[in-house]
Amino acid sequence: MLFYNLIFYNIQMIMYKKFAILLISIFFITQNAFAASDGELNLSKDEQDKKIKDCSEKFNRVTFSFNQSLDKAIIKPIAKGYRKLPEPIQNGTSNALKNLSTLVTIPNNVLQGDVKTAIINTGRLVVNSTVGILGIVDVANKMGFPKYVKEDYGQTLGAWGLGPGCYIVLPILGPSTIRDTAGSFVNVLGGDPWYNASAHGNNEFLSERLYMTSKALSGIEFRANNIKSFDNLQKNSVDFYASVKSLYLQDRENKIENHNRGNIEIIYKNEEDWEEIENQ
Repeated sequence: MLFYNLIFYNIQMIMYKKFAILLISIFFITQNAFAASDGELNLSKDEQDKKIKDCSEKFNRVTFSFNQSLDKAIIKPIAKGYRKLPEPIQNGTSNALKNLSTLVTIPNNVLQGDVKTAIINTGRLVVNSTVGILGIVDVANKMGFPKYVKEDYGQTLGAWGLGPGCYIVLPILGPSTIRDTAGSFVNVLGGDPWYNASAHGNNEFLSERLYMTSKALSGIEFRANNIKSFDNLQKNSVDFYASVKSLYLQDRENKIENHNRGNIEIIYKNEEDWEEIENQ
């Protein structure tokens, strides 16, 4: 528990509060909205030119470099420490975090018109939260529930026909698009039941700090699962920034187009998958 507390404390010191994320994201959106006069926002999915433009590439590259420095100094070392934990602890943590993400996936299933999957995921959530001890054990998977595929509000906006807009790199939070950033707003504006319970819960067990901790731990888990992948990608890339951008945009597009690739945590669980995606 001491190791977890140290992780939580250090990561929380570098995580944004929700209002900071909103302000910074609004800045990027405003900046990109006036970045060009040739339709670079490309917010219509039906337009012929679907190329996602890097409207503020110079600024994005500076932010990317900052994120890389932060990763090297803080995030990567913590991720390496996380990987040294016993496998049952890592698996239990991963399962619990995935269980929490179901709270966002279910309403997005409904918003996308996939009521059947929403019902299945609701059953998964109930089973894992009770029998699975708050999701630490993925009992639903052992019971034969269909493979869990994560959904978010950015994907829902894409499914509704909203184009990605400009590519942006957020400090600490990493690659995104205007659409995905707008989708993230929904989480802190009431679209994430876990955030609502944590931030507005009137008891000693739930707090906004707990929510931020879970999000920080999700980032650490993702980084821990992809240490070699990122290292290999950086080593083999002429332009690491461009490679990361390409992989992010491909992954988001494939999810929206329902190519059954699964969520990003599953895709990158295998260290070889980065190369697989890059070659497609």
